[in-house]
Amino acid sequence: MEERSFWTYVKIFLLSNVNKQLFTFLFFLMLSAIFWLILTLNEGYEKELKIPVRVVNIPKNVMLTSPSVDTVRATVRDQGWVLLNYMFGGHNHTVKVDFKSYDKTFGKGIVPNGDLKRLIEQSLESSSKVTAVKPEKLEYFYNNGEHKRVPVHWNGRVIPEQLFFISHVVYKPDTVDVYASREKLDSIRIIYTEPLNYVGFRDTLLVNCKLSHASDVKVVPERIDVVFHTDLLTEESIDVPIKCINLPAGKTLRTFPAKVQVNFVAGVSQIRTLTADEFTVIADYLEIEQKNGDKCNIYLKEVPNGVSRATLSTKQVDYLIEDGE
Repeated sequence: MEERSFWTYVKIFLLSNVNKQLFTFLFFLMLSAIFWLILTLNEGYEKELKIPVRVVNIPKNVMLTSPSVDTVRATVRDQGWVLLNYMFGGHNHTVKVDFKSYDKTFGKGIVPNGDLKRLIEQSLESSSKVTAVKPEKLEYFYNNGEHKRVPVHWNGRVIPEQLFFISHVVYKPDTVDVYASREKLDSIRIIYTEPLNYVGFRDTLLVNCKLSHASDVKVVPERIDVVFHTDLLTEESIDVPIKCINLPAGKTLRTFPAKVQVNFVAGVSQIRTLTADEFTVIADYLEIEQKNGDKCNIYLKEVPNGVSRATLSTKQVDYLIEDGE
């Protein structure tokens, strides 16, 4: 009973004179909107479109050093419905540029503005007109396979958390092949990554990044993995023997003490493997002979890679010079 009553009320509501008038009004309003849309889309408009451009028919002995597919921005004039089809209809308007037709030799090809407009219009509907193109001309660069292999290095701002440091960096791969003109190749010694920005990490950081290079240079591969290994900084010390340099034959220099403490900062994993042989502390016989004092100066000359803030616990020690037998 309740269900019948509900649908009865709905029927009465829909068939009432007031609602009939409302539905009639909405119908004609929708019809008017459709006519207005048709009239509007039949008018002429201009729209900037992104047009892919591909260089084709490249000789086998030629290597493009610029991208084989580029994108230009073309301002196209046509009826609204045609422009809507370009924007949302999935129309394939890739422009194909014949390599030989625009090769200017010397490693460069240029498609003039007029030709670029014509090629774009050929890929569009016959009613479409290209009024402007950016850039005004298209350039592509190439060489005849000349290349060399160079190392890569990261670039940017990569800073771990406080008390941590980057112990070493691994590149995968650590070298890349660079294709460019002979003059460019002679000037390229290293290829850097795009600027990296990573701050406040403590665990090993893996970054897949692009390589940075000029538009007329091709790099293979274009992306690499950079692995930043971190370690925890800690203070440590080690006793290192004092060595004498410039000591004449038949002379012996004895210092008291024979070893000196070297204080330094390094990563925990490195400290486990460090030995005193990796440090060098010296006293100079020529300086001792010249000053002829009660004590001699000692100097820290060598420390292992990865060790920082290395200092001697003392800069002077007692000594004794003995003549050999």
